Amino acid sequence: QVQLVESGGGLVQDGGSLRLSCAASGRSFSGYAMGWFRQAPGKEREFVAAISWSHVTIYYGESVKGRFTISRDNAKNTVALQMNSLKPEDTALYYCAATGGARMSDWRGYGYWGQGTQVTVSS
Repeated sequence: QVQLVESGGGLVQDGGSLRLSCAASGRSFSGYAMGWFRQAPGKEREFVAAISWSHVTIYYGESVKGRFTISRDNAKNTVALQMNSLKPEDTALYYCAATGGARMSDWRGYGYWGQGTQVTVSS
């Protein structure tokens, strides 16, 4: 059974930091890109960041560029999202996902999803 399990969410003040982690199990994700998406109540799912298997290709959503950093450890089947300078508008449910496709910023191409971890930034 394929599982992506996120952790690290929580409540943080405006300007604070959080580090999200995602652990993959149940199959090999060799060659798969990993991404983070988020969704706030009443809003569409938003692309946050993605990283290729080789670490060569990394994308960030415009709203998080310069503040968030994605990384992965292929040996441990984990991907992380370091979030700095958090803002109240970053409040959302954050999802980890995996894709074997090329469109790393498009959530529709991701076939594997975690359950999400809540991030709340207070003003």
